[in-house]
Parts: sequence; structure tokens; C-alpha cells
Amino acid sequence: MTAVTSVAPKRGRNVELALLMLAIGIIVVAYINVELALHGSLPPDLLYLVGGVAGVALIFHLVLRWRASYADPLILPIAVLLNGMGLVMIHRLDIAAGRSITGGLAFKQLTWTVIGVVIALTVLITLRDHRVLRRYTYTAALGALILLLLPLVPGLGKSAYGSRIWISVGGFSFQPAEIAKILLAIFFAGYLVQTRDVLSLAGRKVLGITFPRMRDLGPILFAWLISIAILVFETDLGTSLLLFGLFVSMLYVATERVSWIAIGLTLTAAGAYVAYLLFGHVQRRVLCWLDPFSPEGVDQCGQITTGLMGMASGGLLGHGLGQGRPWLTPLPESDYIFPSFGEEIGLVGVFALLLLYVLLVERGMRTAIGLRDGFGKLLAAGLAFVIALQVFVVVGGVTRVIPLTGLTLPFLSYGGSSLLTNWTLIALLLRISDHARRPVPDVDPADISSDTPTEVVKVA
Repeated sequence: MTAVTSVAPKRGRNVELALLMLAIGIIVVAYINVELALHGSLPPDLLYLVGGVAGVALIFHLVLRWRASYADPLILPIAVLLNGMGLVMIHRLDIAAGRSITGGLAFKQLTWTVIGVVIALTVLITLRDHRVLRRYTYTAALGALILLLLPLVPGLGKSAYGSRIWISVGGFSFQPAEIAKILLAIFFAGYLVQTRDVLSLAGRKVLGITFPRMRDLGPILFAWLISIAILVFETDLGTSLLLFGLFVSMLYVATERVSWIAIGLTLTAAGAYVAYLLFGHVQRRVLCWLDPFSPEGVDQCGQITTGLMGMASGGLLGHGLGQGRPWLTPLPESDYIFPSFGEEIGLVGVFALLLLYVLLVERGMRTAIGLRDGFGKLLAAGLAFVIALQVFVVVGGVTRVIPLTGLTLPFLSYGGSSLLTNWTLIALLLRISDHARRPVPDVDPADISSDTPTEVVKVA
């Protein structure tokens, strides 16, 4: 008889606390740099900023010690640093626009940050086991579908910048698709954990690649049709691409079949081509992607051209925080906050920001690998893919790798709905990582019979 034991990993809470202090220090230094560059003096509200950011981070850290002591120690510091740097840049743009501190976008973003953290802490405290979410697989799908359709309701939805993706209630605007992406990740994880055996084993080989049976193509065709419907009725290329990419990536993780990727890319290309033929809005974005400096693009691609020139003027190290002219680009605090950073902190600075996203996605994928249940693996991978896909779509759009879309950069861009959703996503990843890193309880040798197979579980 062999006893099954587990080695308890280090919780990492002290490491998390040290990294949080480092993140807060970087935010404070960046804020001071902006004020020195623009006003030549230290900001009078520095203590309030330090106290506010440090207080929110410390409360989150203490809740993790209480409710999720084995959670990944890198996720929270990365989220705090990205959120704080976004606040610094939005504050810098407020000063350029002549907005007051209390009436500016940075104050509103800080308010949304506090609300987002409160929601995230509520999720951590009330959701003790992520596997409970599997019970609501189809409820999550229904909720996501309702949220995606809300902008089409007359009197509730509103159009902005060529897309109908917003709803307005009581003077507040909200983007329901932001919440829908988390609900869809829950639905996809619950659905695929039930059907992955059929999707991964059955099929025929063509040129060395195993393709699924036609009757098994139903789920991916359904997801594709939903994406196309969003594109047609809401003219939202970004959300359509994000949701379909999320499903295909989770499908690949569940089945490990390259054929699903090939089918997904083919359907994406077909849908994009049809959208190009039908919508002038999409044609304009393709023109700005292919040749924004052409005679036709001069009047239509001012946003992307000024963004590119701003990043080019920033060069390798940038002009310095507070010393560039990012306000010349339309929407510099939301869709184009990446070029705003590129102009002021240069190529090295934006690479550092991208590295933070890479680390955040890597911690999510590491969590997925360390889990012992299929639903949790797929959910953690899906949430990590949401971040990766959104960063790729936004950064790829402003740098002309792909056509421009209307998504926001997680944590950095201005926007309440995006911030609330991303903090909720972080809470789910922390809860799942706590389960993944928590040691397996020791088993008494007397409870193991001689004919019982022994499985040694290695904790990530």
C-alpha cells in the first residue's frame, strides 16, 4: 500500500504584497512625472492618490489571504499596475483637454475602478468553488444572448462611431457585450467538457488532418452564425471577431485538433469577406488597413494615420510622460490609448506593457494546466484567451496588423463596462488558481485497500 500525499506549495502572499508595493511605486512615479512635466511641481493630491490606490490594492490582498490564500501571486499586481498606468495616462489627457480633476475622465475611471474591485471581491467571497458555475452552463448562454441583443432594442440601444453596441439607461452608457464574453466563456467550457470526446475522436482524415463529422459541426456553425449576426445587425467587427475566436480557441484546447483551427479561420475569412461586400463601414476600415495614406484614405483614415505618426515620433524611448501630444489622435483615452503610450514612453515602454499582458495570459494558462477538473481547465483557458484576443485585436488594429475594430485595451483604456468586466475576470482567475494550487488532502494508508489503484497528484 502506498500513501497518497501532497506537498503544499508556497502560498505566495508575501511575494504578492511585495509586487503590489512595486506596482504602486511605479504608478506614483509615473504620476509625478506627468505633473512635473506639465506643471513643474509635485501634485497636491499625491497623498490621496497613493492612499487610494494602495488602499484598494491592500484590501484586495487581505481578502485573498482570507478567502483564496493559494491564488496566483502575480495576477493581482499585474492588474493593479495596468489599471494604474491607464489612470495616469487618462489624467494626463484630462490636463491637455483642460478638464478639472473631479470633472475629468480620470476621476470617473477611478470611480469605476473602485466599483470593479468591489464586484471582484464580492465574486471572490461568494464563489467558493468555480465548479458551481457549471450548473449554469445554459443559463449563461441565455444571459449572453440577451445581453448581445440589448443594443438592438429600440429606445435602449444607441449607435456610436458606426456601431450599435451600447445601451443607455438613466444617462449612463454600458456595453453589454463586455459581460457577455465572460458568460460565453462559462457556456463554452460547460458545453465542451461534455462533448469533447465526440468532437475529438470522430471524423475522417484528409491530407493527414482529421476533420469532424458534418453533424458535429453544429456548435461551431452556431457560434459563427451568432458572430455574423452581431456583425450584420450591430456592425461590430471587434466583438464578432472576439467571440468567434474565443469559441474556436476553447474548442482547440478541448479537442487538440488542428482541423478546428483550420475550419475556424476559413469561416472567419468567409464572414469577413461577406461583411466587406455588404457594409461601407467595414470597407472603410479595410481601406485604412491596407493604405491609410492613399488619396482615398486621407479624408477617412485620420485617426489611424495620426496614431501611427504619434507612435513613430515617440521612437525607441518616447518623449516622456507629459511631454508628447497624444491628444491630436481622436479617442486617445479609449480606442487609441496604446498610441498615446507609444508616443510618450516609446517602443520600450509599450513592449513592457505588452509583456505584462503576456505574463497575465501565461498565469491564466498555467492555472488551466494545474487544474484537475475539465470544466476549470477550459474556463481558465477561455478567460486567458479573452485577454489575449482582445489585446491582439486592439494593438493589431492601431498598428495595422489587422483592420481597426472598436474594442478597448483591458485595464488601460477608459470605459466603465470594460473595467467592471475585466476585474470580474481577474476575480474568476484568482478563484480558479486558488483551486489549482491548493494541495490535495492527505489520504490515510488505512483507507486505501490493496486492490484500489493509487494516483499521485502533482500540484502545479
